[in-house]
Amino acid sequence: MDNLFLPGVSAARLREILEKAGGNEIASGKFASPQSSAALAANGFGWFLDRPGSLPAFPGLHDLDWPATRIDVERQMRFPWRGGRHPWLDAAVETANHLIGVESKRFEPFRVSKPAALSAAYDRDVWGEGMTPFLAMRDGLRAMPGRFRHLDGAQLVKHAFGLATEACRLGKNPVLLYIFAEPADVPAVRLRAHRAEIATFEAEVSGAKVRFGACSWREWISTWTGDAAAHGIALRETFAP
Repeated sequence: MDNLFLPGVSAARLREILEKAGGNEIASGKFASPQSSAALAANGFGWFLDRPGSLPAFPGLHDLDWPATRIDVERQMRFPWRGGRHPWLDAAVETANHLIGVESKRFEPFRVSKPAALSAAYDRDVWGEGMTPFLAMRDGLRAMPGRFRHLDGAQLVKHAFGLATEACRLGKNPVLLYIFAEPADVPAVRLRAHRAEIATFEAEVSGAKVRFGACSWREWISTWTGDAAAHGIALRETFAP
């Protein structure tokens, strides 16, 4: 298992985190898969756990109050009720005034898609002000469950609801970042279709309390400098994001 973690990433610490998180990534064997999205995210963000101030700003989010003050791999954003399932994000980044929840994708957008599904639990009037665009997206996905072929819009809506709650608890501004890989063996037409759906989603939730941003892993890694640049090279060579 340790050989699935890159140099500079604590295998013991990441194993402990992943074993406590949702998704059952290690016990199920999914983490060891050559196509594992969880392995990319854990290695990508795990290197920064003890050096949050070294985390490079995400493309499109340079205007936030960097540097980061805390990094988490696999962090739960609880809804404002007990019981039920609460969303886990692949990573979370905190600055002095912002909470950034990160959803990472690798091959998932290019597999067989599932119709969007959002239960009646998400109709509760508990999300606070400024969430109208995400409420509209929720309702639109219910009306057209198959409108996105590559983007899991329902998952992003759920994450936004969880972030709205957690950020309110912390007194911070919520941001949802969608970071994605573009595998070389996926046809270019599908990569473009994925980006087009991201742009549509971003436009439709613009102005919400939970700010939405997106970038590719390659775009982000290309900005890394210093010691982080060497880690970025190792990420590319291992996972080819």
